[in-house]
Amino acid sequence: MGFIVMSWLDAIKALDAYHFFALFAIYSMAGWLIESIYMSICNRKVTNRGFARGPFCPIYGVGCFGAYVLFAPFKGNYVVIYILGCVTATLFEFVVGSAMLKYLGECWWDYKEKPLNYKGIICLESTLAWGIYALVVVHILHGAVLKLVDQIDKRLGILLLVVIYFLVFIDYMVQISQIFGWPKVLGGKGLKEKPDISRANRVNHPEGAWSPKKKDS
Repeated sequence: MGFIVMSWLDAIKALDAYHFFALFAIYSMAGWLIESIYMSICNRKVTNRGFARGPFCPIYGVGCFGAYVLFAPFKGNYVVIYILGCVTATLFEFVVGSAMLKYLGECWWDYKEKPLNYKGIICLESTLAWGIYALVVVHILHGAVLKLVDQIDKRLGILLLVVIYFLVFIDYMVQISQIFGWPKVLGGKGLKEKPDISRANRVNHPEGAWSPKKKDS
């Protein structure tokens, strides 16, 4: 157990602030790109799979970076990483999906048409896929992204990161203000307006998403 904890700490300490924010940005943008392309093909039209307008989906940044840190001590043990990837990602997906249903009234993904699913939040197909993603992140993706970051001049890299995170911050502030009715100066409808949670749903699922709470007509 002590070896595993030390390996986790080493994986975290190996990255300084610059590399952390660079990796997080790349993972977030790459994840958005891959999922948006996939869903655009499925929907047969351009589909933005991010919460906001820009090409940035932080759930992939959290997932990829978290997967590397958690599974780095087991690098080389493919079976262990695969099983841990399946279990931890499915639990994370279940917790996030359940929280969205509870607090937003709807989930931004839907597995109810998939075999062996639970309430449309998790399903066997995605669980098996998470294990493969974990193997790719630990053994291929993380090292490749690190090399890419190190090939960029650090001063240029810092400038790019400042611009990226500034634009993401503005983008998210505007989207959140439109959802929860923040002051009009931020693009919202004013604090007296009822929050329009469906706005987030439309951004993430142009084709619509399921919700267990249906409004009376």
